[in-house]
Amino acid sequence: MKDIQIQGKPIIGENLPAYIIAEMSANHAGSIQRAKEIIHAAKEAGADCIKIQTYTPDTITMDCSNEYFQITSGIWKGENLYQLYGKAFTPWEWQPELKKEAEKVGIDFLSTPFDRTAVDFLEDIELDFYKIASFEIVDIPLIEYTASKGKPMILSTGMASLGEIEDAVCAIQKVGNGQIVLLKCASAYPAITDGMNLRTMQNMQETFQVHVGLSDHSRGSIGAVTAVALGAKVIEKHFCISREIENPDAPFSMEPQEFKQMVLDVRQAERAVGNIQYGVTEQESANYRFRKSVFAVSGIKRGERFTTENVRVIRPGAGMEPKHYKEILNRRAAADIKAGTPMSWELIGEGDEDE
Repeated sequence: MKDIQIQGKPIIGENLPAYIIAEMSANHAGSIQRAKEIIHAAKEAGADCIKIQTYTPDTITMDCSNEYFQITSGIWKGENLYQLYGKAFTPWEWQPELKKEAEKVGIDFLSTPFDRTAVDFLEDIELDFYKIASFEIVDIPLIEYTASKGKPMILSTGMASLGEIEDAVCAIQKVGNGQIVLLKCASAYPAITDGMNLRTMQNMQETFQVHVGLSDHSRGSIGAVTAVALGAKVIEKHFCISREIENPDAPFSMEPQEFKQMVLDVRQAERAVGNIQYGVTEQESANYRFRKSVFAVSGIKRGERFTTENVRVIRPGAGMEPKHYKEILNRRAAADIKAGTPMSWELIGEGDEDE
């Protein structure tokens, strides 16, 4: 699989650290100044990218109050879709300014479009890559149009069947775009650990031969760390200044210190996974000599037989390998041997016949 690049810079790849996205979403709570603070805080917490969402209530739904548009469960229970999105959206007039702020602090800037007008707007501000949300993975016209811009595509797959994921991947490939990343996602807010099913992420990689990762709505960092251990190359997590600032996404977002700890945990997990390695590592080299080997544990005269009483397998490892221990029993010493001498083949006489 080829690395995913933006502006000629590899950001997602087999031999690259996991790419960590801080999702701002509604955590700006209606303040552009807070949105800028979130960008700075995300950079300081170790995020590689800040992500926003590009929609308005009118581009994502319609102003209707019948039963189809009511939320009847979860943290947004009692909300009407149009009203909820009116609270959560990021004003489009902010977005060029937020992109410049991200560039200023040195963090990548990403957005999720929800319709063609959003894609056109993001093209105008020269977005480098796109994210498709889980709920939009069935919007094949949107996926095709977005992919036709020729830029990397990151897709969340929450709730999607294997066939729906295949439809989305094929839609991207159909327009000649092969830059695809699939994120495992549990589309619940917050998600619970038991519903994450991270092995699916590995299966998606095998099935579609693309880079994979996790869009994580769970609390804490266990999901992210586990995903990285299983091969995730992207981690996305909702990020806020404080969960005390009321907005639709605060309850399942990470505060800066929590996010920073997650990044540290992810980097530790990557180091722990490491590479395929057999034999002595550098950190083990000092202890290598304390492995077991064959030693003379009492004085042995030349011609005397080796027995379980005068030679043993003990630490340290200066003598012959223990696998040869049985071979030397009942053979005779080729020289006088002091107790505490590591055994070697030079000390073993030929044959085991009587004198």
